[in-house]
Amino acid sequence: MGEFVRLDVEGAIGTIRLERPPMNALNRQIEQELKAVAAEAAERPDVRAVIVYGGEKVFAAGADIKEMADMSYSDMAAKEENGLTAAMSAVAAIPKPTVAAITGYALGGGFELALSCDRRIIGDTTKVGQPEVLLGVIPGAGGTQRLARLVGPSKAKDIIFSGRFVKAPEALELGLVDEVVAADEVYAAARKWAEQFANGPARALAAAKAAIDGGLDMDLDNGLRLETQIFAGLFATEDQKIGMRSFIENGPGKAEFTGR
Repeated sequence: MGEFVRLDVEGAIGTIRLERPPMNALNRQIEQELKAVAAEAAERPDVRAVIVYGGEKVFAAGADIKEMADMSYSDMAAKEENGLTAAMSAVAAIPKPTVAAITGYALGGGFELALSCDRRIIGDTTKVGQPEVLLGVIPGAGGTQRLARLVGPSKAKDIIFSGRFVKAPEALELGLVDEVVAADEVYAAARKWAEQFANGPARALAAAKAAIDGGLDMDLDNGLRLETQIFAGLFATEDQKIGMRSFIENGPGKAEFTGR
């Protein structure tokens, strides 16, 4: 485990915890630790779903500006070959359902981390945003791309151009997040969502995620070809045999999957 990022596993749910008080600023060390922990969560067979959590007070208030302020173009170009973007991509690539449990603030790189998850649950007092333009830069770890794909270019431009903090009700209305709960119930709500996959068909869930995410980078015809290829591949899995046999014999929702 790293100094600032760790993976806790309980009941088939892995929780990636950020612990760099007071605001979980994302520095170089966190970037590397986050990549390593995301890879661990992806590989461990005892982890069926993943929660990304910054603690009760704050999710992550953004990148470490003090670390970045004096960097040159060449410094940043070299850093980003294996930096924050790579860390976000590692989280996005986890082949399991992922949910960001967001408290306090998720700003800049912090919100880009949340965007790397499949679902976002926030507290009713939480604020999110991409305020990088107020620093003279733009989101550089997926914000311009994942946010536009999530809510469309017009809404993404409004959030990014203004750099404003978005309160929970508006964030839900705009589609930036998926669920708003009381501030002290964020982790419990995320865990409730994740637990529905604890005994689910892991191979089919990974396949569904790969088809959806991969298809977003293609036109419809190629996306349909990708879907067909992945669909057919599941007929080589044990879970497909178990699921269909259970449906025939016992009806829907009774299968006991193995994850193989």
